[in-house]
Amino acid sequence: MLTSRRRGVVIAALALSTCLATLPAGPASARTPAGPSISVAHGRTQPVFSYQDAIREHIMVQTPVDSDGDGHKDRAAVDIIRPKETERGLKVPAIMMASPYNDTVGRGFEAEKKTWDAQGNPVSFPLFYDNYFVPRGYAVVDVDSTGTGRSDGCPTVGGPADVAAAKAAVDWLGGRATAYRADGSEVKAGWSTGKAGMIGHSYEGTLANALAGTGVEGLETIVPISAISSWYDFARHNGAKHWNGFGPWLAGELDSDPDTKCQAVRDALAAGEDDATGNYNAYWRERDYLAPPAPEAGKVHTSVFAVHDTNDYNVRIDQFANWWAPLAQRDVPRKLWLGNYGHTDPFDWPGRRAQWVSTVHRWFDHWLYGLQNGIMDEPRVDLQTGPDSWTTQADWPARTSSVSLRPAPDGSLSPQAAQGTGSFTDLKLSEADLSSDPATSRPGRLAFVTPPLPNTVRLSGTPTVDLRLSLDKPTSNLTTLLVDYGEDERIDWLRNEPQNGIHDGLRGLPEESCHGESTAQDNGCYKKTANVTANKPFEVIARGWMDVQNRHSASTPEPMTPGEYARVTWRTLPNDYRIKPGHRLGLVIGGTDADFLYFEDPTAAKVTVDLGGSRITVPVTTATPLKPPRGKGH
Repeated sequence: MLTSRRRGVVIAALALSTCLATLPAGPASARTPAGPSISVAHGRTQPVFSYQDAIREHIMVQTPVDSDGDGHKDRAAVDIIRPKETERGLKVPAIMMASPYNDTVGRGFEAEKKTWDAQGNPVSFPLFYDNYFVPRGYAVVDVDSTGTGRSDGCPTVGGPADVAAAKAAVDWLGGRATAYRADGSEVKAGWSTGKAGMIGHSYEGTLANALAGTGVEGLETIVPISAISSWYDFARHNGAKHWNGFGPWLAGELDSDPDTKCQAVRDALAAGEDDATGNYNAYWRERDYLAPPAPEAGKVHTSVFAVHDTNDYNVRIDQFANWWAPLAQRDVPRKLWLGNYGHTDPFDWPGRRAQWVSTVHRWFDHWLYGLQNGIMDEPRVDLQTGPDSWTTQADWPARTSSVSLRPAPDGSLSPQAAQGTGSFTDLKLSEADLSSDPATSRPGRLAFVTPPLPNTVRLSGTPTVDLRLSLDKPTSNLTTLLVDYGEDERIDWLRNEPQNGIHDGLRGLPEESCHGESTAQDNGCYKKTANVTANKPFEVIARGWMDVQNRHSASTPEPMTPGEYARVTWRTLPNDYRIKPGHRLGLVIGGTDADFLYFEDPTAAKVTVDLGGSRITVPVTTATPLKPPRGKGH
C-alpha cells in the first residue's frame, strides 16, 4: 500500500517509578512485586484499575497572570481523577483538557458539564476520557480555562492569559508550579510522570495548539479537534469581516461571573478587534499562532494528531491546513483524521466511534507510555470520501497537479483564455442566490461552468483566485465560490435542528454505546449518531472572500483608484472533494456573501473583471479530466 510515510520520534523506554523496569509491549502483564503497575497486552494498556475507587480531587494552580486586574495573580481550577494506586507509588501520565465550557454551554454532543460534591471534589467529568483512560493507568486532568468555571480571572479570547491556566497545570504536573487544596495547603503531583497529552474540541483544541506553541516542557502530544490557529482568520478573511464584536460577546458567554467583574477586559477586547476596519493589528498578532515566520509553530516539539471537518464553517478548514503546513515543514510527528461534517467531534462520526477510541488510545499509549504499537507506521491520514466511505493516504494534501481554469464571456470555464470583460455590482446575496442557475444572468454575480466532466476529478488542497479587475469606487467586497454542479446525495452539514437532535450533518439516536467504566454519577455511555443527508443539485466546495483594499496587506489598506485595473490574488479555503463524472465545475464571482460576511455592508461598487487576465488555479490529482473534449474547447 502507501509507503511514503514519515516516522515520528518515539520514546525508547518507560520508567513508572525508580523501582520499575521498562515495560514490554507484548501480551504479558507489567506487574512486579515492587509495587503497582500498569498492564500491557498487544501493545495497549489494559483496564486493570478501578474507576469506582479512583481518587477525585480539586485543586487551584497558581498562574503568573492577573487577567482581571484585581492585584492578585489568577489561580486555575483543576479537577483530577487518577487510579487509587497512585497513592502507593504508581506514577502515571496525564490526559489533559483545558475548557471554557464546563459551567456554561457544556461539552460534547450531549452538552455535559462537570459536577462536584459538597466538599468541592469532582463527581462527574464530561466526555468519555475519564471512564476509559483512568482504568488503563492514566490521570485525567480537567482545567477550567482562565476566567471560566471555578478559575480566577477573565477570559481574553485567545490571548496569553487564556493559555496561562493550561500551562500552569502542565508545569505543576512537572513540579514547576504551585497548587493548593481548598484548605490552603500546598499539594504536589507526586504521582505524575511529568508527561501530559492534551485533547479537546473547538476552543479546547485551540488552547492545545496555543500551549504547544509555548514549547512547554512535559507536553508530549496534542490532539486538537476543530481547533483555531489564527483568531484573525477566524473572525476575518483578507480584511472582510465574518464577525463584529466577537471577542466581547464570546467572553461574556463563557464567563458566569457578574458582568461588572470583567467589563473592562471586554472593553479592551472590543477596542483591540478594531471592527471599524477589519484590519490585522497587534491584538490579532497576539492571537496568531502562525504569524511569519511562524514562531509559535516553530516551538512545537510535541506530536500532533489533528482532526477537522471539510464543512466546518464555525472553525473553518484553513485553521487546520495553515497549522498543518509548518508542522510538516519541520517534520513534526503528526497524524490526521479529516471528515466531511460541520463543527463536530470524531467520537460522534457515524460508524467511526470504536475506531476513534481505539486510535486515540494507541496514540496516547505510544506518546505517553512509549509503547511500540505501530501507530506511527500506519498511513498518516484517514479521509472521508462520502457519507459512509473512508480511505487512508500517506499525507495531506494528496499529490496534485495545478490546473488553471479561465472564465470566458460565454459563461464557460476552461484552461483556454478568452478575451472580454464581465461586470457585476457588489450586492449582499446569499450563497443560494450566488450559486444557483449559473446560466442565468444576475446583477450581483458572474458565473462560469465547465462542460460535464468525463471522469472523477479530485480537488485536494487550496485553490487560488487571480483576478484582474477595476472598480468604480475605492473598494468592494469580493466572494469567489468553486461549485460542484450535479445532483447527488450529500451530507447535509447546514441542517441544524436542536429540537430534533440534528446538527452539522449528524442526528442523535436513542441507542447508546459505552466506552470505559461507569458510576451512578458518571457513565461512559453516549448516544450513537447517524448521517443526515440530502439530495442537492449543487455543492459549494471552496469559498474565498476579500476586501479589495486589503489585497496587498491585511494590516494596511490600499484603496483602489476608480477606473484603473489591478490584480487581486488570494487563496480560497482548502478542501478535499471528489467531483463525479457528468458533473460540472463552476466558478462564481460576486460581492458580499450574506451567509459568511454577515456583518459586512455591500459597497454597491461596480466590479469589472478582465476575463482574459483572470483565472482560478485548482489542485487536482489528475489534470486530464479538466481538459475540454477535443474539438469542443471554448
